[in-house]
Amino acid sequence: MKIEYIDGDILKKMIIGGANYLEKNKTVVDDLNVFPVPDGDTGTNMALTMQSAARQVKKSNANNIEDIAKAASKGSLMGARGNSGVILSQLFRGLAQGLTGIEKANTKDIARAFKMASDTAYKAVMKPIEGTILTVARECAEKAEELAKEENDIKIFLEEVIKHGDETLKKTPEMLDALKQAGVVDAGGKGLLYILIGALKAVTFDDDEFFDELDEYLKADEETKEYTEEADIKFGYCTEFIINSKNGDIEKLKDELTKFGDSMLVIGDEEHIKVHIHTNNPGEVLEKGLKIGELTNIKIDNMRYQHKSKVVDEKHVQQNQEDEMKKYSIITVAMGEGIKNVFKDLRVDYVISGGQTMNPSTEDILKAVENVKGENIIILPNNSNIILAAKQAKELSNRNIEVVPTKTIPQGVTALLSFDEDLDLDENIENMEEAIKEVKTGEVTFAVRDTTINGKEIKKDDVIGISEGEIKSIGNDIREVSMDLLRNIIDEDENDLITIFYGEDISKEKAEELGELLEEEMEECDIEVVYGGQPLYYYIFSVE
Repeated sequence: MKIEYIDGDILKKMIIGGANYLEKNKTVVDDLNVFPVPDGDTGTNMALTMQSAARQVKKSNANNIEDIAKAASKGSLMGARGNSGVILSQLFRGLAQGLTGIEKANTKDIARAFKMASDTAYKAVMKPIEGTILTVARECAEKAEELAKEENDIKIFLEEVIKHGDETLKKTPEMLDALKQAGVVDAGGKGLLYILIGALKAVTFDDDEFFDELDEYLKADEETKEYTEEADIKFGYCTEFIINSKNGDIEKLKDELTKFGDSMLVIGDEEHIKVHIHTNNPGEVLEKGLKIGELTNIKIDNMRYQHKSKVVDEKHVQQNQEDEMKKYSIITVAMGEGIKNVFKDLRVDYVISGGQTMNPSTEDILKAVENVKGENIIILPNNSNIILAAKQAKELSNRNIEVVPTKTIPQGVTALLSFDEDLDLDENIENMEEAIKEVKTGEVTFAVRDTTINGKEIKKDDVIGISEGEIKSIGNDIREVSMDLLRNIIDEDENDLITIFYGEDISKEKAEELGELLEEEMEECDIEVVYGGQPLYYYIFSVE
Protein backbone atom coordinates (compact mmCIF):
# COMPACT_ATOMS: atom_id res chain seq x y z
CA MET A 1 0.00 0.00 0.00
CA LYS A 2 1.30 3.41 -0.95
CA ILE A 3 1.89 5.78 1.98
CA GLU A 4 2.06 9.48 1.12
CA TYR A 5 1.86 11.02 4.60
CA ILE A 6 2.79 10.26 8.19
CA ASP A 7 0.91 11.69 11.16
CA GLY A 8 1.67 11.79 14.88
CA ASP A 9 0.57 8.22 15.52
CA ILE A 10 2.78 6.87 12.73
CA LEU A 11 5.73 8.99 13.89
CA LYS A 12 5.28 7.59 17.38
CA LYS A 13 5.45 4.05 15.96
CA MET A 14 8.52 5.00 13.91
CA ILE A 15 10.39 6.26 16.95
CA ILE A 16 9.49 3.18 19.03
CA GLY A 17 10.35 0.96 16.05
CA GLY A 18 13.72 2.67 15.66
CA ALA A 19 14.47 2.20 19.36
CA ASN A 20 13.43 -1.43 19.17
CA TYR A 21 15.58 -2.29 16.16
CA LEU A 22 18.64 -0.55 17.58
CA GLU A 23 18.18 -2.33 20.92
CA LYS A 24 18.21 -5.66 19.07
CA ASN A 25 21.40 -4.76 17.21
CA LYS A 26 23.31 -2.62 19.68
CA THR A 27 26.00 -5.25 20.29
CA VAL A 28 26.83 -5.16 16.58
CA VAL A 29 27.40 -1.43 16.94
CA ASP A 30 29.39 -1.84 20.17
CA ASP A 31 31.71 -4.30 18.42
CA LEU A 32 32.68 -1.63 15.87
CA ASN A 33 34.85 0.13 18.46
CA VAL A 34 38.09 1.29 16.79
CA PHE A 35 40.23 0.13 19.69
CA PRO A 36 39.78 -3.55 20.60
CA VAL A 37 39.28 -2.64 24.27
CA PRO A 38 36.38 -3.82 26.45
CA ASP A 39 34.58 -0.49 26.47
CA GLY A 40 32.91 -0.32 23.07
CA ASP A 41 29.73 1.42 24.08
CA THR A 42 28.44 3.41 21.08
CA GLY A 43 25.57 1.01 20.47
CA THR A 44 24.64 0.87 24.13
CA ASN A 45 24.75 4.66 24.49
CA MET A 46 22.62 5.19 21.39
CA ALA A 47 20.15 2.49 22.44
CA LEU A 48 19.71 4.02 25.90
CA THR A 49 19.23 7.44 24.31
CA MET A 50 16.61 6.02 21.95
CA GLN A 51 14.85 4.25 24.81
CA SER A 52 14.56 7.59 26.58
CA ALA A 53 13.05 9.13 23.44
CA ALA A 54 10.68 6.17 23.05
CA ARG A 55 9.54 6.40 26.68
CA GLN A 56 8.74 10.07 26.24
CA VAL A 57 6.66 9.59 23.08
CA LYS A 58 4.92 6.50 24.44
CA LYS A 59 3.62 8.30 27.51
CA SER A 60 2.62 11.37 25.48
CA ASN A 61 -1.11 11.83 24.94
CA ALA A 62 -0.52 13.95 21.86
CA ASN A 63 -1.38 12.65 18.41
CA ASN A 64 -0.05 15.48 16.26
CA ILE A 65 3.31 15.14 14.59
CA GLU A 66 4.79 18.33 16.04
CA ASP A 67 4.22 17.35 19.67
CA ILE A 68 5.41 13.77 19.13
CA ALA A 69 8.62 15.08 17.54
CA LYS A 70 9.10 17.47 20.46
CA ALA A 71 8.55 14.62 22.93
CA ALA A 72 11.21 12.53 21.18
CA SER A 73 13.56 15.51 21.24
CA LYS A 74 13.03 16.05 24.96
CA GLY A 75 13.42 12.37 25.78
CA SER A 76 16.60 11.98 23.77
CA LEU A 77 18.03 15.22 25.16
CA MET A 78 17.60 14.15 28.79
CA GLY A 79 18.60 10.56 28.15
CA ALA A 80 21.63 11.31 25.96
CA ARG A 81 24.67 9.20 26.87
CA GLY A 82 28.12 9.47 25.37
CA ASN A 83 29.09 11.52 22.35
CA SER A 84 26.98 9.38 20.03
CA GLY A 85 23.93 9.81 22.25
CA VAL A 86 24.36 13.58 22.43
CA ILE A 87 24.70 13.82 18.64
CA LEU A 88 21.61 11.63 18.28
CA SER A 89 19.69 13.96 20.60
CA GLN A 90 20.72 16.91 18.45
CA LEU A 91 19.45 15.09 15.36
CA PHE A 92 16.08 14.71 17.10
CA ARG A 93 16.19 18.35 18.12
CA GLY A 94 16.61 19.43 14.51
CA LEU A 95 13.99 16.95 13.35
CA ALA A 96 11.47 18.46 15.78
CA GLN A 97 12.27 21.95 14.52
CA GLY A 98 11.75 20.79 10.95
CA LEU A 99 8.32 19.32 11.75
CA THR A 100 7.05 22.37 13.64
CA GLY A 101 3.66 23.57 12.44
CA ILE A 102 2.96 20.44 10.39
CA GLU A 103 -0.13 18.25 10.92
CA LYS A 104 1.05 15.45 8.63
CA ALA A 105 4.30 15.13 6.74
CA ASN A 106 4.97 14.13 3.16
CA THR A 107 8.35 13.26 1.69
CA LYS A 108 9.23 16.94 1.14
CA ASP A 109 8.47 17.72 4.79
CA ILE A 110 10.50 14.73 5.98
CA ALA A 111 13.41 15.71 3.73
CA ARG A 112 13.39 19.24 5.14
CA ALA A 113 13.28 17.86 8.70
CA PHE A 114 16.19 15.51 7.92
CA LYS A 115 18.19 18.49 6.65
CA MET A 116 17.47 20.50 9.80
CA ALA A 117 18.41 17.47 11.88
CA SER A 118 21.78 17.17 10.15
CA ASP A 119 22.48 20.92 10.34
CA THR A 120 21.64 21.03 14.06
CA ALA A 121 23.92 18.08 14.84
CA TYR A 122 26.83 19.58 12.90
CA LYS A 123 26.46 22.88 14.78
CA ALA A 124 26.48 21.08 18.13
CA VAL A 125 29.94 19.61 17.53
CA MET A 126 32.83 22.03 17.88
CA LYS A 127 35.02 20.26 15.32
CA PRO A 128 32.87 18.02 13.09
CA ILE A 129 34.77 15.07 11.67
CA GLU A 130 33.78 13.39 8.43
CA GLY A 131 33.51 9.63 8.37
CA THR A 132 31.25 9.61 11.45
CA ILE A 133 27.52 9.57 12.23
CA LEU A 134 27.46 13.21 11.10
CA THR A 135 28.50 12.23 7.58
CA VAL A 136 25.89 9.48 7.37
CA ALA A 137 23.19 11.85 8.65
CA ARG A 138 24.17 14.58 6.18
CA GLU A 139 24.30 12.23 3.22
CA CYS A 140 20.91 10.77 4.14
CA ALA A 141 19.46 14.28 4.36
CA GLU A 142 20.90 15.31 1.01
CA LYS A 143 19.61 12.15 -0.63
CA ALA A 144 16.20 12.76 0.95
CA GLU A 145 16.04 16.25 -0.56
CA GLU A 146 16.95 14.86 -3.96
CA LEU A 147 14.38 12.04 -3.78
CA ALA A 148 11.56 14.25 -2.48
CA LYS A 149 11.49 16.20 -5.73
CA GLU A 150 9.97 13.20 -7.53
CA GLU A 151 9.08 10.50 -5.00
CA ASN A 152 5.96 10.79 -2.83
CA ASP A 153 5.73 7.22 -1.55
CA ILE A 154 7.25 7.35 1.93
CA LYS A 155 8.13 3.63 1.95
CA ILE A 156 10.15 3.85 -1.28
CA PHE A 157 11.57 7.20 -0.14
CA LEU A 158 12.90 5.79 3.14
CA GLU A 159 14.21 2.63 1.49
CA GLU A 160 16.30 4.72 -0.92
CA VAL A 161 17.53 7.03 1.87
CA ILE A 162 18.65 4.00 3.90
CA LYS A 163 20.31 2.42 0.87
CA HIS A 164 22.28 5.61 0.26
CA GLY A 165 23.14 5.84 3.95
CA ASP A 166 24.52 2.31 3.86
CA GLU A 167 26.64 3.15 0.82
CA THR A 168 27.98 6.17 2.69
CA LEU A 169 28.67 4.07 5.78
CA LYS A 170 30.78 1.66 3.73
CA LYS A 171 32.92 4.61 2.62
CA THR A 172 33.66 5.84 6.16
CA PRO A 173 36.93 3.83 6.43
CA GLU A 174 38.21 5.85 3.45
CA MET A 175 37.42 9.06 5.34
CA LEU A 176 38.94 8.09 8.69
CA ASP A 177 42.24 6.24 8.77
CA ALA A 178 41.52 4.87 12.24
CA LEU A 179 38.48 3.04 10.87
CA LYS A 180 40.45 1.72 7.92
CA GLN A 181 43.23 0.35 10.12
CA ALA A 182 40.77 -1.29 12.48
CA GLY A 183 38.81 -2.78 9.56
CA VAL A 184 35.47 -1.38 10.74
CA VAL A 185 32.87 1.15 9.61
CA ASP A 186 31.76 4.02 11.84
CA ALA A 187 29.76 2.75 14.82
CA GLY A 188 27.55 5.82 15.19
CA GLY A 189 26.64 5.77 11.52
CA LYS A 190 25.74 2.10 11.80
CA GLY A 191 23.54 2.84 14.79
CA LEU A 192 21.74 5.61 12.92
CA LEU A 193 20.95 3.22 10.05
CA TYR A 194 19.50 0.69 12.48
CA ILE A 195 17.20 3.44 13.79
CA LEU A 196 16.10 4.34 10.25
CA ILE A 197 15.51 0.69 9.37
CA GLY A 198 13.40 0.27 12.51
CA ALA A 199 11.44 3.39 11.60
CA LEU A 200 10.83 2.00 8.10
CA LYS A 201 9.62 -1.29 9.56
CA ALA A 202 7.19 0.70 11.69
CA VAL A 203 5.75 2.31 8.57
CA THR A 204 5.41 -0.96 6.67
CA PHE A 205 4.46 -3.47 9.43
CA ASP A 206 0.91 -3.87 10.61
CA ASP A 207 1.93 -6.39 13.25
CA ASP A 208 1.77 -4.81 16.71
CA GLU A 209 4.14 -7.50 17.99
CA PHE A 210 7.02 -5.55 16.51
CA PHE A 211 6.29 -2.68 18.90
CA ASP A 212 5.34 -4.79 21.89
CA GLU A 213 8.86 -6.22 22.02
CA LEU A 214 10.15 -2.91 23.30
CA ASP A 215 7.68 -2.81 26.20
CA GLU A 216 10.07 -4.46 28.66
CA TYR A 217 12.46 -1.55 28.13
CA LEU A 218 9.75 1.07 28.59
CA LYS A 219 7.87 -0.26 31.59
CA ALA A 220 10.10 1.44 34.12
CA ASP A 221 8.62 4.89 33.58
CA GLU A 222 5.04 3.60 33.63
CA GLU A 223 5.30 1.90 37.01
CA THR A 224 4.50 3.66 40.27
CA LYS A 225 5.37 2.36 43.70
CA GLU A 226 4.18 3.06 47.22
CA TYR A 227 7.01 3.37 49.69
CA THR A 228 7.03 3.29 53.49
CA GLU A 229 8.38 6.07 55.66
CA GLU A 230 12.13 6.68 55.55
CA ALA A 231 12.60 5.45 59.12
CA ASP A 232 11.21 2.02 58.19
CA ILE A 233 13.61 1.46 55.29
CA LYS A 234 16.97 -0.15 56.02
CA PHE A 235 18.14 -0.26 52.39
CA GLY A 236 17.05 2.84 50.52
CA TYR A 237 17.61 2.11 46.82
CA CYS A 238 15.54 -0.32 44.79
CA THR A 239 18.10 -1.34 42.15
CA GLU A 240 17.19 -3.28 39.02
CA PHE A 241 19.11 -4.11 35.86
CA ILE A 242 19.67 -6.80 33.24
CA ILE A 243 23.09 -8.30 32.48
CA ASN A 244 23.68 -9.48 28.93
CA SER A 245 26.05 -12.41 29.30
CA LYS A 246 26.31 -15.97 28.03
CA ASN A 247 28.78 -16.96 30.74
CA GLY A 248 27.26 -15.51 33.89
CA ASP A 249 27.36 -17.57 37.08
CA ILE A 250 24.03 -16.76 38.73
CA GLU A 251 24.77 -18.53 42.01
CA LYS A 252 28.13 -16.79 42.39
CA LEU A 253 26.52 -13.41 41.68
CA LYS A 254 23.86 -14.12 44.32
CA ASP A 255 26.57 -14.83 46.88
CA GLU A 256 28.43 -11.61 46.00
CA LEU A 257 25.31 -9.43 46.18
CA THR A 258 23.86 -10.83 49.42
CA LYS A 259 26.01 -8.55 51.59
CA PHE A 260 24.75 -5.41 49.80
CA GLY A 261 21.09 -5.54 50.83
CA ASP A 262 17.82 -7.45 50.95
CA SER A 263 14.74 -8.25 48.80
CA MET A 264 17.19 -9.78 46.33
CA LEU A 265 16.14 -11.59 43.18
CA VAL A 266 18.69 -12.91 40.69
CA ILE A 267 17.24 -14.96 37.83
CA GLY A 268 18.26 -15.61 34.26
CA ASP A 269 18.55 -17.73 31.17
CA GLU A 270 21.40 -18.59 28.79
CA GLU A 271 21.95 -14.98 27.72
CA HIS A 272 20.42 -12.64 30.34
CA ILE A 273 20.46 -12.22 34.11
CA LYS A 274 17.81 -10.09 35.80
CA VAL A 275 18.87 -8.49 39.12
CA HIS A 276 16.63 -6.85 41.71
CA ILE A 277 17.92 -5.77 45.13
CA HIS A 278 17.25 -3.17 47.82
CA THR A 279 20.61 -1.67 48.77
CA ASN A 280 22.36 1.42 50.10
CA ASN A 281 25.17 1.03 47.57
CA PRO A 282 23.69 0.81 44.05
CA GLY A 283 26.96 1.78 42.38
CA GLU A 284 28.81 -1.17 43.91
CA VAL A 285 26.01 -3.54 42.89
CA LEU A 286 26.21 -2.25 39.31
CA GLU A 287 29.95 -2.79 39.26
CA LYS A 288 29.48 -6.43 40.31
CA GLY A 289 27.10 -6.86 37.39
CA LEU A 290 29.48 -5.11 35.02
CA LYS A 291 32.16 -7.71 35.77
CA ILE A 292 29.89 -10.33 34.18
CA GLY A 293 28.64 -8.49 31.12
CA GLU A 294 26.94 -5.51 29.57
CA LEU A 295 24.26 -3.78 31.66
CA THR A 296 20.88 -2.67 30.30
CA ASN A 297 17.57 -1.45 31.70
CA ILE A 298 19.28 0.14 34.70
CA LYS A 299 16.69 1.51 37.12
CA ILE A 300 17.36 2.86 40.61
CA ASP A 301 14.51 4.17 42.80
CA ASN A 302 15.22 6.17 45.94
CA MET A 303 12.56 4.63 48.18
CA ARG A 304 13.06 7.18 50.95
CA TYR A 305 12.33 10.21 48.84
CA GLN A 306 10.06 8.69 46.18
CA HIS A 307 12.10 9.86 43.23
CA LYS A 308 14.26 8.03 40.72
CA SER A 309 18.01 8.33 40.45
CA LYS A 310 19.78 6.39 37.69
CA VAL A 311 23.38 5.24 37.92
CA VAL A 312 24.30 7.66 40.75
CA ASP A 313 26.17 6.10 43.64
CA GLU A 314 24.86 7.93 46.67
CA LYS A 315 27.49 6.43 48.95
CA HIS A 316 30.02 8.87 47.56
CA VAL A 317 27.85 11.97 47.72
CA GLN A 318 29.10 14.53 50.21
CA GLN A 319 26.05 16.71 50.42
CA ASN A 320 26.08 19.90 52.37
CA GLN A 321 23.10 19.45 54.66
CA GLU A 322 22.89 23.11 55.56
CA ASP A 323 20.40 25.31 53.79
CA GLU A 324 22.79 28.07 52.78
CA MET A 325 24.67 27.97 49.50
CA LYS A 326 28.44 27.64 49.42
CA LYS A 327 30.86 29.14 46.92
CA TYR A 328 31.80 25.96 45.01
CA SER A 329 30.50 22.46 44.41
CA ILE A 330 32.42 19.90 42.37
CA ILE A 331 30.86 16.96 40.50
CA THR A 332 32.92 14.19 38.99
CA VAL A 333 32.43 10.84 37.25
CA ALA A 334 34.26 7.69 38.30
CA MET A 335 34.09 3.92 38.65
CA GLY A 336 35.87 1.84 41.24
CA GLU A 337 35.52 2.15 45.01
CA GLY A 338 39.12 3.27 45.49
CA ILE A 339 39.01 5.96 42.83
CA LYS A 340 35.73 7.27 44.22
CA ASN A 341 37.32 7.50 47.65
CA VAL A 342 40.24 9.45 46.19
CA PHE A 343 37.80 12.01 44.81
CA LYS A 344 35.90 12.01 48.10
CA ASP A 345 39.14 12.81 49.94
CA LEU A 346 39.70 15.69 47.53
CA ARG A 347 36.35 17.14 48.68
CA VAL A 348 34.29 16.35 45.62
CA ASP A 349 30.63 16.95 46.47
CA TYR A 350 29.04 14.43 44.12
CA VAL A 351 30.49 11.34 42.42
CA ILE A 352 28.42 9.96 39.57
CA SER A 353 29.12 6.28 39.09
CA GLY A 354 30.16 5.86 35.48
CA GLY A 355 32.98 5.97 32.98
CA GLN A 356 34.05 3.41 30.42
CA THR A 357 31.13 1.21 29.31
CA MET A 358 28.64 3.07 31.50
CA ASN A 359 28.36 6.72 30.48
CA PRO A 360 25.95 8.77 32.61
CA SER A 361 23.15 10.54 30.76
CA THR A 362 22.52 14.26 30.57
CA GLU A 363 19.71 13.72 33.06
CA ASP A 364 22.00 11.86 35.47
CA ILE A 365 24.35 14.85 35.45
CA LEU A 366 21.46 17.29 35.92
CA LYS A 367 20.27 15.28 38.93
CA ALA A 368 23.74 15.61 40.42
CA VAL A 369 23.58 19.37 39.81
CA GLU A 370 20.25 19.52 41.65
CA ASN A 371 21.80 17.85 44.68
CA VAL A 372 24.71 20.22 45.27
CA LYS A 373 24.56 23.65 46.85
CA GLY A 374 27.42 25.55 45.24
CA GLU A 375 26.89 28.97 43.68
CA ASN A 376 29.48 27.78 41.15
CA ILE A 377 29.50 24.17 39.99
CA ILE A 378 32.51 22.53 38.34
CA ILE A 379 32.01 19.24 36.47
CA LEU A 380 34.91 16.86 35.76
CA PRO A 381 33.76 14.20 33.22
CA ASN A 382 37.05 12.24 33.30
CA ASN A 383 36.18 10.60 29.98
CA SER A 384 36.14 12.04 26.47
CA ASN A 385 32.83 10.29 25.82
CA ILE A 386 31.11 12.12 28.69
CA ILE A 387 32.20 15.68 27.95
CA LEU A 388 29.40 16.43 25.48
CA ALA A 389 26.72 15.18 27.89
CA ALA A 390 28.21 17.35 30.63
CA LYS A 391 28.17 20.39 28.35
CA GLN A 392 24.60 19.62 27.34
CA ALA A 393 23.64 19.50 31.02
CA LYS A 394 25.27 22.90 31.47
CA GLU A 395 23.14 24.34 28.67
CA LEU A 396 19.94 22.91 30.12
CA SER A 397 20.54 24.07 33.69
CA ASN A 398 20.01 27.55 35.08
CA ARG A 399 22.89 27.06 37.56
CA ASN A 400 26.33 28.55 37.02
CA ILE A 401 28.24 25.54 35.66
CA GLU A 402 31.66 25.11 34.13
CA VAL A 403 32.89 21.88 32.53
CA VAL A 404 36.62 21.19 32.77
CA PRO A 405 37.23 18.78 29.84
CA THR A 406 39.07 16.07 31.76
CA LYS A 407 39.38 12.91 29.68
CA THR A 408 40.95 10.56 32.22
CA ILE A 409 40.96 9.86 35.96
CA PRO A 410 44.52 11.24 36.37
CA GLN A 411 43.43 14.46 34.68
CA GLY A 412 40.49 14.72 37.08
CA VAL A 413 42.73 14.23 40.11
CA THR A 414 45.29 16.72 38.84
CA ALA A 415 42.60 19.30 38.13
CA LEU A 416 41.33 18.99 41.71
CA LEU A 417 44.81 19.38 43.16
CA SER A 418 45.08 22.74 41.38
CA PHE A 419 41.69 23.94 42.65
CA ASP A 420 41.70 26.75 45.23
CA GLU A 421 38.44 27.70 46.88
CA ASP A 422 39.74 31.21 47.61
CA LEU A 423 40.18 32.02 43.90
CA ASP A 424 37.37 33.19 41.64
CA LEU A 425 35.78 30.82 39.13
CA ASP A 426 37.64 32.04 36.04
CA GLU A 427 41.02 31.71 37.77
CA ASN A 428 40.20 28.20 38.96
CA ILE A 429 39.03 27.03 35.54
CA GLU A 430 42.16 28.46 33.92
CA ASN A 431 44.41 26.78 36.50
CA MET A 432 42.62 23.45 36.22
CA GLU A 433 42.72 23.44 32.42
CA GLU A 434 46.42 24.25 32.47
CA ALA A 435 47.10 21.55 35.06
CA ILE A 436 45.52 18.74 33.03
CA LYS A 437 47.95 19.49 30.19
CA GLU A 438 50.83 18.51 32.45
CA VAL A 439 49.71 14.99 33.31
CA LYS A 440 50.09 11.89 31.15
CA THR A 441 47.76 8.92 31.44
CA GLY A 442 48.52 5.27 30.79
CA GLU A 443 45.99 2.43 30.87
CA VAL A 444 46.44 -1.33 30.73
CA THR A 445 43.57 -3.56 29.63
CA PHE A 446 42.89 -6.49 27.31
CA ALA A 447 41.87 -6.86 23.66
CA VAL A 448 38.38 -8.11 22.89
CA ARG A 449 39.04 -9.02 19.24
CA ASP A 450 41.77 -9.55 16.65
CA THR A 451 42.77 -6.42 14.76
CA THR A 452 45.69 -4.44 13.31
CA ILE A 453 46.33 -0.83 14.36
CA ASN A 454 49.25 1.26 13.10
CA GLY A 455 50.83 -1.88 11.76
CA LYS A 456 50.61 -3.67 15.11
CA GLU A 457 48.86 -7.01 15.11
CA ILE A 458 46.65 -7.56 18.12
CA LYS A 459 45.03 -10.85 19.09
CA LYS A 460 41.95 -11.32 21.23
CA ASP A 461 42.86 -11.42 24.95
CA ASP A 462 46.25 -9.75 24.39
CA VAL A 463 47.24 -7.33 27.13
CA ILE A 464 47.52 -3.82 25.69
CA GLY A 465 48.92 -0.56 27.04
CA ILE A 466 47.31 2.69 25.90
CA SER A 467 48.31 6.34 26.29
CA GLU A 468 46.90 9.50 24.73
CA GLY A 469 44.70 7.53 22.37
CA GLU A 470 47.48 5.28 21.05
CA ILE A 471 48.32 1.65 21.70
CA LYS A 472 51.90 1.75 22.96
CA SER A 473 52.46 -1.80 24.15
CA ILE A 474 51.14 -5.30 23.39
CA GLY A 475 51.91 -8.61 25.07
CA ASN A 476 50.69 -11.50 27.18
CA ASP A 477 51.98 -10.45 30.60
CA ILE A 478 50.31 -7.62 32.52
CA ARG A 479 53.48 -6.55 34.34
CA GLU A 480 55.66 -6.59 31.22
CA VAL A 481 53.12 -4.60 29.20
CA SER A 482 52.78 -2.13 32.08
CA MET A 483 56.54 -1.57 32.30
CA ASP A 484 56.83 -1.21 28.53
CA LEU A 485 54.00 1.31 28.49
CA LEU A 486 55.55 3.38 31.26
CA ARG A 487 58.95 3.37 29.55
CA ASN A 488 57.19 4.79 26.51
CA ILE A 489 55.53 7.67 28.31
CA ILE A 490 57.89 8.61 31.15
CA ASP A 491 60.58 11.22 30.62
CA GLU A 492 62.78 11.15 33.73
CA ASP A 493 64.04 14.67 32.98
CA GLU A 494 60.47 16.02 33.11
CA ASN A 495 58.45 13.56 35.20
CA ASP A 496 59.03 12.90 38.88
CA LEU A 497 55.78 11.37 40.18
CA ILE A 498 54.04 8.17 39.06
CA THR A 499 50.77 7.09 40.64
CA ILE A 500 49.56 3.53 40.07
CA PHE A 501 45.79 2.98 40.40
CA TYR A 502 45.30 -0.78 40.43
CA GLY A 503 42.00 -2.30 39.39
CA GLU A 504 39.66 -4.85 40.90
CA ASP A 505 41.39 -7.75 39.11
CA ILE A 506 44.86 -6.90 40.50
CA SER A 507 45.96 -7.83 44.02
CA LYS A 508 47.66 -5.32 46.30
CA GLU A 509 50.76 -7.52 46.30
CA LYS A 510 51.00 -7.52 42.48
CA ALA A 511 50.57 -3.74 42.36
CA GLU A 512 53.26 -3.19 45.00
CA GLU A 513 55.63 -5.50 43.10
CA LEU A 514 55.14 -3.34 40.02
CA GLY A 515 55.80 -0.24 42.12
CA GLU A 516 59.08 -1.72 43.41
CA LEU A 517 60.19 -2.52 39.86
CA LEU A 518 59.51 1.06 38.84
CA GLU A 519 61.46 2.41 41.81
CA GLU A 520 64.47 0.30 40.83
CA GLU A 521 64.37 1.35 37.19
CA MET A 522 63.30 4.98 37.57
CA GLU A 523 65.16 6.15 40.64
CA GLU A 524 64.40 9.83 40.09
CA CYS A 525 60.64 9.28 40.29
CA ASP A 526 58.45 9.00 43.36
CA ILE A 527 56.05 6.05 43.09
CA GLU A 528 52.63 5.90 44.74
CA VAL A 529 50.45 2.77 44.68
CA VAL A 530 46.74 3.43 45.20
CA TYR A 531 43.79 1.04 45.18
CA GLY A 532 41.45 2.12 42.37
CA GLY A 533 39.12 -0.85 42.13
CA GLN A 534 38.20 0.08 38.56
CA PRO A 535 36.70 -2.65 36.34
CA LEU A 536 38.16 -3.72 32.98
CA TYR A 537 41.44 -1.79 33.34
CA TYR A 538 44.18 -3.61 35.24
CA TYR A 539 46.07 -0.39 35.83
CA ILE A 540 45.62 3.33 35.33
CA PHE A 541 48.87 5.29 35.53
CA SER A 542 49.25 8.99 36.28
CA VAL A 543 52.59 10.45 35.20
CA GLU A 544 53.46 14.00 36.28
